[in-house]
Amino acid sequence: MMKNGLPGLEEIRRAAELVYQTMPPTPQYRWPLLSERAAAEVWVKHENHSPVGAFKIRGGLVYMDWLRRERPDVKTVVTATRGNHGQSIALAAARNGIRSVIVVPHGNSLEKNRAMRELGAELIEEGDDFQAALEHAVRLERENGWHWVPSYHHLLVTGVATAALEFFTSAPELDTVYVPIGMGSGISGMIAVRDALGLKTRIVGVVSKHAPAFALSVAAGHVVEHPATTRIADGVACRRPDESALQAIRSGTDRILEVDDDEVEQAMRFYFADTHNVAEGAGAVGLAGLLQDRPRGAARVGTVLGGGNVDTRVFAGVLSGVT
Repeated sequence: MMKNGLPGLEEIRRAAELVYQTMPPTPQYRWPLLSERAAAEVWVKHENHSPVGAFKIRGGLVYMDWLRRERPDVKTVVTATRGNHGQSIALAAARNGIRSVIVVPHGNSLEKNRAMRELGAELIEEGDDFQAALEHAVRLERENGWHWVPSYHHLLVTGVATAALEFFTSAPELDTVYVPIGMGSGISGMIAVRDALGLKTRIVGVVSKHAPAFALSVAAGHVVEHPATTRIADGVACRRPDESALQAIRSGTDRILEVDDDEVEQAMRFYFADTHNVAEGAGAVGLAGLLQDRPRGAARVGTVLGGGNVDTRVFAGVLSGVT
């Protein structure tokens, strides 16, 4: 472990060996049409190519492997999600013989809900946003003696950092990487690997302007709670940041950008037109930030397409410009 509390290189490499028992490394490509739009060489890390269509699976596999070995008494885990974290926990729990109970807010993605159920989770709908679902999940943990799986944890960061390790060691050295911020594990993993490899790459965090809690918290130097009202980027709809994630982001990022829903939807359309990849709203937040920033003199930049789990009806509306 590094002094900032993030995982070190050997820990991440061990996690990668575990992850690769379930999935291969995901690709990273330079896309000419995206590069033309950005006036820079653009590399994309395709975490939408994982078995659950998002990067979160890596953290779930590492966490559940640890839980099976260190806490064999645990029979049921409970967590809250908008979808990708829940799919990760559902898949990893089932593979380790553990029951999973997942709490989602009302109005959550129907297709993500169905995917979690098919992966073996017992789904509960509660609350109007992620924070309300999380608070209900915590109550269930206390009432039933189940094991609580948080949205941000050292083991989750270690797992998702394996994607950053692939990106930084397979793509050419990048001047700047634009990383979406939801609950913080993805960008924390990117910071951990950048620092462990001794790279000079700048890491820029990108949040939804309609879910600005992390941007406000970084500026204030402490956790600031703020409602999340984004209509498209539900995967980054954080109302209350995690303190540990905030400290990692404050110490390891160059700056934080905010993008609005129209910019995110435009980035989703660009991903489809320029790469023929489907990106969910949260998965396109990084590209939206990159294109907003028009990378200040950087010749080679990167971003993470963190997930492609968008409902068919929603994506059809985005492509047609009707949302």
